[in-house]
Parts: sequence; C-alpha cells; structure tokens
Amino acid sequence: MTALYIGLGCRRGCPLETLESALRQALQDHGLAPSAICGIATVTSRANEPALVQLAERHGLQLQHFDAPALERFEAQLSHRSAVAHLHTGCWGVAESAALALAWQVEGQASLVLTRQVHGPATLAMARGR
Repeated sequence: MTALYIGLGCRRGCPLETLESALRQALQDHGLAPSAICGIATVTSRANEPALVQLAERHGLQLQHFDAPALERFEAQLSHRSAVAHLHTGCWGVAESAALALAWQVEGQASLVLTRQVHGPATLAMARGR
C-alpha cells in the first residue's frame, strides 16, 4: 500500500468537520484507504489551529508543520500558486507544499497524488514518497 502524506491549509477558525469531510471525500473519490495516511502537515503559522490538531489526533497522528522557507523549496511542483496564501504565509501554496515536504522528510522523495482541492475555508492535497 502506498503511504500518503496529507497537506492542509485553512483559514483561522475552520471547523473540524470541514477538514474531516474534505479528507473523507478525497480518499473516497480516489479509492484510497484511510489506513494509508502516514502523516498530516501544514505551515507553521497554522500549527496550533485547533481543527488541524484535532484532525491529526482523530487519525492517530501528530500534526507536522513546516516554515515558509521549507515549503518554498517545493514551489516548482505546485499545480497552483496563490498570491493570497503567499501574502498570509510566505509560501505560494500550503496544502501541496506541506504534503510534499512531509513526504520528502519521511521518504526522501515526493510527488503529488492529489493536487490542491478547495473545500470552503480549507485546502487539501496528498503526496507520496516512493
């Protein structure tokens, strides 16, 4: 089974159910098992966002986070560059960059399995290592 690394971005105060619904829908739409999730990550400025922390806990994981410079190294792999995300976080895309950064950190390689998906106040992307 392929290990999946989930990247999430969200506005402050994003509801937990929005994140859970986005994750469940993405997995279902692509025939992927929740048990394949090996990590969840975001940008450091959202590391204490309650819904992100709670989502990771629900899946038995610790929320990982990366600062903007660490996320920027994946800019060339992004499917979308958001000026709004850059203004607020210092990186061009939180969800895709965070997923790629976590896959790279764990496996030394990273590619997107699912490009940025927008779900109201949240964005989600998935990456794999090998």
